[in-house]
Amino acid sequence: MKSYKFHLLFAVIIVLICSTNANAKEFYQLKTYTFSSGKQEVITDTYIRDAFLPAIKRLGIKNVGVFKPRLSESDTLKRTVLLIPFASFSQFQTLQEELAKDEKYLTAGKDYLNANFDKPPYLRTESILLEPFKDMPFIKAPALEGERSKRVYELRSYESATEAYHHNKVDMFNAGGEIKLFEQLKFNAVFYARVISGPKMPNLMYMISFADEASRKAHWDSFSNSPEWIKLKALPKYQNTVSHIDVTFLYPTEYSDY
Repeated sequence: MKSYKFHLLFAVIIVLICSTNANAKEFYQLKTYTFSSGKQEVITDTYIRDAFLPAIKRLGIKNVGVFKPRLSESDTLKRTVLLIPFASFSQFQTLQEELAKDEKYLTAGKDYLNANFDKPPYLRTESILLEPFKDMPFIKAPALEGERSKRVYELRSYESATEAYHHNKVDMFNAGGEIKLFEQLKFNAVFYARVISGPKMPNLMYMISFADEASRKAHWDSFSNSPEWIKLKALPKYQNTVSHIDVTFLYPTEYSDY
């Protein structure tokens, strides 16, 4: 009897450990809708706000970011960007299956879901799947103050020439202490992650946030001039780790969680 109880207790402990490890980090989907008309944008944004977001929150998915790009003369393409955290990879895999069972979702999203082929609700969609860095395994919703329209969410993508250089750049954020430096300087990071499926690989992406443009400039000045960064970027291991950088400036919609 004692042997049975011991083995039963041991089995329970193993299950608990596996369960804890399974939830030791999230996975993220960065989904971008592009539009060729204002009508498409309205239909899709209404779907996201009134159907998609309520449905995934019923599934326990929280801290969803919904953003718009800050357009410029060189970037006039209308877009909506979603940042969706998943508790596990299987939750990402089964999302569409779960949504198909939700009658409230199907009803609220009918204009988008049942759109005709000659009147699509978007031009195209792009989906990037990300795995967070070990030093920040979960999304952190920043506590920014002030007007939403003035907030700056800075999405950065760093491509590397090879997988080896990419590995070193990821190491620079973790073991090298770049994440800790960003945290020390209060950059209000939302996530740091490597791309495990996307159009530009190998690469990593991260998002930082600021109350406004003046705050952004002050933070980057403090980072560039910090002794820690000057020392870190000079280390031989971290040379030539980035071959191309893309920076996208976003602001949150009124129905974004942050």
